[in-house]
Amino acid sequence: MSKKLQIAILATSIFVVGFSVIGGLGVHASSAGNNDGAYSHIQVYSEVLSHVRQDYVEEPNMPLVTDGALHGLLESLDANSSYLSAAEYKAFKQRKTQGKANIGATVSKRFGYATVVSVVPGGPADKAGIGNGDILETVDGKNTHDISLAEVRSRLVGEQGSRLECTVIRARRVEPQKVTIVREVVTPPAAQEQMMPDGVGYVKTLALNKGRAQEIAARIKSLEKEGAKRLVLDLRNCSEGDEEEGVAVANLFLNHGTITYLQGQTYPKATFNADPQKKITDLPLAVLVNRGTAGPAEIVAASILENSRGDLVGDKTFGDGSIQKLIEVPDGSALILSVAKYYTPNGKAIQENGVTPNVQVAMAADDQAVLPDDDDSAAPAEEPQKAAPPKEDDQLRRAIEVLKSKAAKKS
Repeated sequence: MSKKLQIAILATSIFVVGFSVIGGLGVHASSAGNNDGAYSHIQVYSEVLSHVRQDYVEEPNMPLVTDGALHGLLESLDANSSYLSAAEYKAFKQRKTQGKANIGATVSKRFGYATVVSVVPGGPADKAGIGNGDILETVDGKNTHDISLAEVRSRLVGEQGSRLECTVIRARRVEPQKVTIVREVVTPPAAQEQMMPDGVGYVKTLALNKGRAQEIAARIKSLEKEGAKRLVLDLRNCSEGDEEEGVAVANLFLNHGTITYLQGQTYPKATFNADPQKKITDLPLAVLVNRGTAGPAEIVAASILENSRGDLVGDKTFGDGSIQKLIEVPDGSALILSVAKYYTPNGKAIQENGVTPNVQVAMAADDQAVLPDDDDSAAPAEEPQKAAPPKEDDQLRRAIEVLKSKAAKKS
């Protein structure tokens, strides 16, 4: 057994014992009958810890292994929960004030490592050759398996023009590659529209930030004036934004039903229902999604599918839908803890489950499913932007086929 593994086992044992005893005393005092079986394990952990202390090859660095155990505990809950030691939390707060530039990519954790969910076309990560699904093995010399997601994300931010050194693992390459990304102030491109043949209106957005619902509504109304009879909403690689904006976008197409609900163990259930006055169109709808669809866009996708408002076409989405609470600890450390999850109308947690399309179409070059001719992507959001949909796009072609097939059945 390696030394690193031995220390990890010791760390886990020490922390679980301490956490169980301290937490157990408080909880047991207030609710003696609420025993989920955790207390029965204290004796086992104590015995294991005793043997480790007596028989382990050398005296371990207790602060180091305890920090390791705390990191492991939080990250075992979900990808968005994190533990920051006192030093990490101090650095985390400092980095938040040291610049607004970033790498133009959404990053989460999968299998313990930082994974790229999607990249902004023309952004720093895209320019450096980073694509969807790439694993950032190291950032600034830190192995992402050994640091929290919160710290990973904070390290991606910095001053305009500063350099981020990464080691990237790609499925299409055998060896990890060293990549330098120059941070920039990145603004997601505005929603784009295109009138396609046979009365198909096409709208694409790469983010659902504040105000994007009104922007998408304007694009849809413009397409309807041009004669659109059916609509494709492209949410592929859309992973940034605000969950409330996702609710607002879904409401553009729904006049009734549940859009999503939010709930946690101690978080009051909050249900978001469609407001009939906010619906703007009855056009037949197909929504495109892929592995880069995450967060607010997943709320839109799930609500459209489960309210039978339209078809979902493409690949299963990423699975990111929770809210976090920052809890400061007296020793200067902090917890970033997921306290509630977003659920689909049918009651399925979006976090780590994602949304599965009813029309599944895999796309080999999934990370290339972005708008072409995006030289104008940095233009002001208020200026109308036209976008030709991606060429050789099996998912888009299938979405159009589905819309036409349904129209034919009705006629």
